[in-house]
Amino acid sequence: MPNTTDPRWQQVADVLVGYSTAVEPRERVMIAMIETESYPLAQAVYKACVKAGAYPQIQFLSEKLRHSLLKYGDAEQVSWQPEIEAYGMDWADVYIGLRGASDARLMNDIPAPALAANQRAQGQISTMRWEKTRWCLVRLPNAALARNSGIGLRELEDMFFAACALDYEAASAKWRETAQNLSGSETVRIIAGEDTDFEFSVAGREWLVFDGRINLPDGEIYTAPVNSSLNGRIHFGLPGVFGGRLIPDIRLEWREGALINASASSNEEYLRRILQTDAGSSRLGEFAFGLNPHMNRFCGDSLYDEKISGTIHLALGRAYPECGGENQSSIHWDLVKDLRSQGAVYVDGAPVLQAGKLLI
Repeated sequence: MPNTTDPRWQQVADVLVGYSTAVEPRERVMIAMIETESYPLAQAVYKACVKAGAYPQIQFLSEKLRHSLLKYGDAEQVSWQPEIEAYGMDWADVYIGLRGASDARLMNDIPAPALAANQRAQGQISTMRWEKTRWCLVRLPNAALARNSGIGLRELEDMFFAACALDYEAASAKWRETAQNLSGSETVRIIAGEDTDFEFSVAGREWLVFDGRINLPDGEIYTAPVNSSLNGRIHFGLPGVFGGRLIPDIRLEWREGALINASASSNEEYLRRILQTDAGSSRLGEFAFGLNPHMNRFCGDSLYDEKISGTIHLALGRAYPECGGENQSSIHWDLVKDLRSQGAVYVDGAPVLQAGKLLI
């Protein structure tokens, strides 16, 4: 259990309640405490909500509990949409998800069809959260994430707290200026070695920023690809993680907007089932640059890794409509590519990210 007396938990909670979700008096706040290690932050967020005059409620969730459902449940149970969680999205004005990590190997004994069916049900809950609440998600540093990433827990905590303590209002102003410089652009091309040459249109799309409102830590400039324009191939050297399972060495290829090849060095069947979740799951909902200067170590978790300055990520599935994205899906799965040592991103033919540095 993390140290409940560490004052930095309350500092993070105050950012979540006062800045990220801007909780107002008498608002209903659902706090999802995921894994027992998230209790110190859950306690601090609850306190901050009460002081803000709100009505907080806490629900407890765990990947170990989900594992029991997937291992021993029948097909109907596995694909069941959790009714209390669905009701919570109707009830809440604000949703704050405190996501403690679990062992990366936990779901290794679950068949791919069962895991994919349950992810589809969970994706429906996620869609309700997007549509019905103001929300923010936090991935907490804990012993499981430290083991998964090969980083010491103290170092992981220090990186997390520093990234959460960023002056988001000042950083946001700088990031928005950069996004404005991308406004009106039409094409994006990603080149990195022999395995990646991928391009798409962003004509008519907006470039916007994530600045601590829906994730903490945060830091992205993002837009939505025009899916009919997707052409080329991309290789993700970093493993994708979906539903608690690692999928390494993902390679995707599109031609004139259609996904024509998808492979991975393991868990390829699971990858294919994810891509068949619904009509939008094999299309792209997001392209983004990572920006947070305090995030500098890969953890095998997209909520951290996609924020690393010098990386890009593409999301399969649901698009953000505020930037003009049209793709609809019950999934939104971020795949991160590190361009700090090799590769570049070109916008309208001009390099904008090279050697991990934004040039605009």
